[in-house]
Amino acid sequence: MKRLILPLLLLTLAGCATVQGAGQDISNAGDFVSDSARTVQNRM
Repeated sequence: MKRLILPLLLLTLAGCATVQGAGQDISNAGDFVSDSARTVQNRM
């Protein structure tokens, strides 16, 4: 069990550094979807 603690801790810390980047990616994808929806709505 003790052998798992350090790798899990390291993975958790590494994941924290990427959450902000993932949030930005998701936000950009949402912006793209919103812009596309506006474009389609304006064409109707």
